[in-house]
Amino acid sequence: MSDAQSRTDSLPPVVAVVGPTAAGKTGLSLALAETLGGEVVNADAMQVYRGMDIGTAKLPEEQRRGIRHHLLDVLEVSEPATVAQFQRWARAVIDDCQRRGVTPVLVGGSALYVRAILDRFEFPGTDPAVRRRLEAELDAEGVGQLHRRLAAADPEAAERIEPANGRRIVRALEVIEISGRPFSARLPGLDYFYPRVHQVGVEMARVLLDERISRRVHEMWEQGFVDEVRRLSREGLRDGRTASRALGYRQVLAFLDGEITESDARQQTIAATRRFARRQDSWFRRDPRIDWVAWDDPERVATALGRGSGSA
Repeated sequence: MSDAQSRTDSLPPVVAVVGPTAAGKTGLSLALAETLGGEVVNADAMQVYRGMDIGTAKLPEEQRRGIRHHLLDVLEVSEPATVAQFQRWARAVIDDCQRRGVTPVLVGGSALYVRAILDRFEFPGTDPAVRRRLEAELDAEGVGQLHRRLAAADPEAAERIEPANGRRIVRALEVIEISGRPFSARLPGLDYFYPRVHQVGVEMARVLLDERISRRVHEMWEQGFVDEVRRLSREGLRDGRTASRALGYRQVLAFLDGEITESDARQQTIAATRRFARRQDSWFRRDPRIDWVAWDDPERVATALGRGSGSA
């Protein structure tokens, strides 16, 4: 074995905790980080934003058990975020953790972000003129029409992209137009970027998950979610191409604009989050490398650590 290979094998593995929203990823990630002496690396696309706390179920600092957390609160809500940018940030954090002999525990339900970090994935180029035209068409025709256009051009990509996510729909159509190939063909393959990766999925029965999502949304309202969105609106949330489209936030913005009632905003948030959780589960289930553990398994930490080539 070469010295370089020996050094690589001596690095801590990258552990990733994945699964649908509200299934219990946060609790398992904390337990794994405690057991492994690791640090948590956020892979939730919206928890990178300062002030987006209640609506993203961001863990308060006093509940982090003294475990260092990375990639939380790094952007203002008016700033855009891209998968390519997040990939660079996360890989820099992971490299730093491994150099210090610390196990990075990646956690999040933003499936494309997780895959872009863990797998070999080069991002296709961009064409500003095409992007501007598609964004103008988005404004003129609406997100539904562009999503239908994407479904006709690339059904797989349309299935994976949330119908209300105009930014990603525009990006997919841009890549299709400038490359002449389906956007889905550009998605990362099952080829890890790191030599040792262990993915753990948290699973929960759909009926129970739906109940937990409903309860979480009601708790968000009780914790002052509307006031959070109102405050962030003053800080530029409406101008943020990424943050303004976050689940719950866009529904509350519609309420604040008088387009829907507050009750409608709450119910629409529940329904949209349930749909999103189904898409998350479907995406992660396509990856055979993920070892799944039941959310309520009393031995789930031991079970998680006992599986996978990257287990400690």
